[in-house]
Amino acid sequence: MASATFLNNIVVSPPLVKIYRRLGFKKTTSQISSKTQKETDRIITQATALISLRGSFTRLAINDNINGKISLDGDAIFHSKKLSVFLRDCKEAVLMGATAGNEITEAIKEKSAQGDLQAAVIYDATASEMADAALDWIMDYIKQLIRREKKTLLPRRFSAGYADFDLSNQKIIYQLLALEKIGVRITNECILLPEKSVTAISGLCG
Repeated sequence: MASATFLNNIVVSPPLVKIYRRLGFKKTTSQISSKTQKETDRIITQATALISLRGSFTRLAINDNINGKISLDGDAIFHSKKLSVFLRDCKEAVLMGATAGNEITEAIKEKSAQGDLQAAVIYDATASEMADAALDWIMDYIKQLIRREKKTLLPRRFSAGYADFDLSNQKIIYQLLALEKIGVRITNECILLPEKSVTAISGLCG
């Protein structure tokens, strides 16, 4: 079974369009004053300075994928008809995880406690989108690695808790990615901590 690869210095620019969308602003329909945008951008910059993106990923051969049961190298087994269809043309599964770190999570709590809800909400949106952007970064990194292998990475991701892929699978993903090594914990309810931590599965074809 392949061991996880750790990425301790993921650098991405804040995905401003996605952050604004998460805040409720839509490019085509929402009006925003220059003053509000300037203040929002300032707080996004503050939040970005508190975010430390780290991640890990691993590639595992798909030994079997029949009737909603996906068996991976290393005896990991997932039960999900939707995931089975998602990986139907793949010979390998790629598991990945990323975290925005603990400092931004504590800052969100601090801003909320101080009553600065505007900053707390913007910090939260920025951290969420930055964590997702880290997964995009990891996928781009993997694409570079597989270029010589004549394989392709699925453009989409599939996460525990989506459709019929039960959240309890997060425990298996957590273990395979050794997320404790990048400062992530998991609760008995399969919630990742720090809060702005995410995992996903994609697949390799070819």
